Amino acid sequence: MAEDLVLDTAIRDWVLIPLSIVMVLIGVLRYFVSKLMRSTQVPDGKIVKEGQVIVRARNLRAAANFIPAKSFRARRAYFSNEENGLLHVPKGQAQNPQAQMFSDPNMAMDMMKKNLSMIIPQTLTFAWVNFFFSGFVAAKIPFPLTQRFRSMLQNGIDLSTVDVSYVSSRSWYFLNLFGLRGLFSLILGEDNATDDAQRMMQMSGFGFDPTKNLGAEKDGLDIVQHEWALPKFEQRAEAVLRKLVS
Repeated sequence: MAEDLVLDTAIRDWVLIPLSIVMVLIGVLRYFVSKLMRSTQVPDGKIVKEGQVIVRARNLRAAANFIPAKSFRARRAYFSNEENGLLHVPKGQAQNPQAQMFSDPNMAMDMMKKNLSMIIPQTLTFAWVNFFFSGFVAAKIPFPLTQRFRSMLQNGIDLSTVDVSYVSSRSWYFLNLFGLRGLFSLILGEDNATDDAQRMMQMSGFGFDPTKNLGAEKDGLDIVQHEWALPKFEQRAEAVLRKLVS
C-alpha cells in the first residue's frame, strides 16, 4: 500500500524553489549566449525561391475550385510540367544535404555551436542536481496517477511503497527542462533558442532533403480533382433565401 509522506517546508525552500529558479536563469542565460554565438547567414536564393514556389503551389491547391477548369489546368502544367515545371526536380540535380553541410564549414560550425550550447548547460546542471539534491522528495502532484508514471516522476527513489503522485528532485529537474517552454515564450518571445525538445527533433532530422518538398507538392497537385464551385453559388444562395422566407 502506498504511504503518505509529510514534506518538510525546508525541502520546498532549499530544493524545490531554488531548483526551479536556477533552471529558469540557466535557460535565459543560454538564450543570450546562443544569441551571441549565432552568426549572420545570407539566405540562399535557391532555397528561398523553392520555398516561394511551394507556397504558391499550396495556394493553388487550396483555391483550385474557385478558378475555371481551363485556368487550373494551365497553372498546374506551369508547376508540374515534366520538362520545365517549377516543381519538377531532375534526378541529377538533387543535392545530398549531408554533403552540402560538410562542404560548408560555416553551417557545420553553427550546428556545433548550437549543440554545445544545449549539451554543456544540461550536463552541468544535471551533475549539480544529482550531487546536491539526489534522493529528495520535492513535491506532490494534487491528483492521483497510475503506476506507469512512477519511473518518470520518481527517478532516483527506489521505494515502491511511496505514492506515485510524489515527485523526486531529479524528476523535477526533467519536468522543468522540458516544461518551461511556455514560460520562456512569455519571457523571451516565441522565437527563442531554449526549446530543447525542438532542438532534439532538429538533431534527429539530420539529413533532411529540402528538394523532397517539391516532389511531394507536385504529387499533391497532380491528384487534385477540379470542381468549379462558382456556378453553384447562385443555387446555394437561392436555397438559403428560400429557407429564410419560408
